[in-house]
Amino acid sequence: MPLTVFGANLIIVIISIIWIFSGSYKSKFNLIFSNKILIASIIFFLLHIVGLAWTEDMSWGIHIAHKMWYFIGLFPILYTIAKSEYVRYYISAFLLAISFTELISYLIWFELIQPFKYASIENPTPFMSHISYNPILAVAIYIVCHEILFSSKISTIRRFLYSFLSITMSINMFITGGRAGQVMFFAVITILIFQYFRDQKIKAIILIIICTSSIFYSAYQLSPLFQERALDTIEHIKNYDNAQQTPIAERITFTINSFHLIRKNPLFGVGTGDFPNEYSYISKINSPEMRPTTNPHNMYILILCQLGIVGLLSFLSIFYYQIKFSLTSSNKFNHDFGLALPFLFLLIMFSDSYLLGHFTSLVYIFFSAFLYKDIEKS
Repeated sequence: MPLTVFGANLIIVIISIIWIFSGSYKSKFNLIFSNKILIASIIFFLLHIVGLAWTEDMSWGIHIAHKMWYFIGLFPILYTIAKSEYVRYYISAFLLAISFTELISYLIWFELIQPFKYASIENPTPFMSHISYNPILAVAIYIVCHEILFSSKISTIRRFLYSFLSITMSINMFITGGRAGQVMFFAVITILIFQYFRDQKIKAIILIIICTSSIFYSAYQLSPLFQERALDTIEHIKNYDNAQQTPIAERITFTINSFHLIRKNPLFGVGTGDFPNEYSYISKINSPEMRPTTNPHNMYILILCQLGIVGLLSFLSIFYYQIKFSLTSSNKFNHDFGLALPFLFLLIMFSDSYLLGHFTSLVYIFFSAFLYKDIEKS
C-alpha cells in the first residue's frame, strides 16, 4: 500500500475477483450484516448514491461516489477473509513496506540516490506526497512502540529491531513536510503514554508534556524543514488577512465559505457532486481573489456540504462503533490500536479529507478489516 497505487489496485482487483467467485455467499453476507461497523460503512456509501438524486453535476458526483467504494466494497471483502491467526503477518507486511519507504527516504535525504517521483532532497517522500506519507508513518510508529511497551512475547532481537525502527521513523517524521502527520505523531505519543499509565492520569499528563515538548523542541532545532513549516503556520495564521494565497489562509477561507453552503443546506447538503460548483459561486462573492476548490481540506466540512447533518452523523457512526467495540475487546492490541486508529483519523481529518485519498483510505480500511473482527452481535 505505501509503495504503489497501481500495485495496490491490482491486488485489490485480484482479491475482489477471487472473493466474488469463491462461494459461501450466505455465510459472507451473514458475517457482514451482523457487524454494526460494516452496516454503518455501507449506509455511509449508500448516502452518496442517494445524494446523486439532487446533484446537478452528475459526473463529479459519480467521481466522489467512486472514491468512497472502499466503504461498501473493499472493507466488507477484507473483513470476511481476514483471519485472527494471520494478524501478525498483516502487520509485519505493512511494517516491511513502510520500512522500505523509510529507507529510500533516507537514501534520498543523504543524497545517496537521486530524488524521484514525489521526492526532493528537502522533502524525501518518493512513493506518495508528504500529505499521505506522514500519517501512515505515524500509524507505523504507534504499532512498533506499542509492541515495545506492551508485548512480553516478542524476542530480544525483535524488540531491538522495533526500538531501532521507532527512533528512525520518528526522525524521518521531521525531515519530511507533512504537518498533519506530525500532529498525528504527537497524538500517537499522547495516546501511548495514556495507555501505558492508564491508572496514573497525573503522571501520564506530566510525562506527555515533557515528552511532546522535548520532541518538538529537538525537531525545531535540528530540522530546518520542520522549523520553516512551524514558523510558516504561525505566521500565516497571524497574518491571515494579508496572506490570502498561503495554504493555511486558503484552508481558513475554504472553511468560512463552506459554512455559507452548510447554512443554506443543513440537513441533506447540496448533493454528492455539487460542492465544486456551489463553492465556486460563493467564493466569487466572498473571496474573489482566492482560487476555488473541489475540496475544503476538511473531511467533516466536505461531508456536511455534500450530505448535510444526516451524512455527517452517518460518517461518525462508523467511528462510534469502532470505539465501542474496542472498549469491550479482551485482546490488548485490538483494544489499544482499535481505539487509537479512529481517534488518529478523526484528528487529522480536520486538516484534509483523508478518507478520499488512496493511500490513507487503504491503510484505514486495511486495519479496520481485522481490528474489529469479532464484534459482539447485539
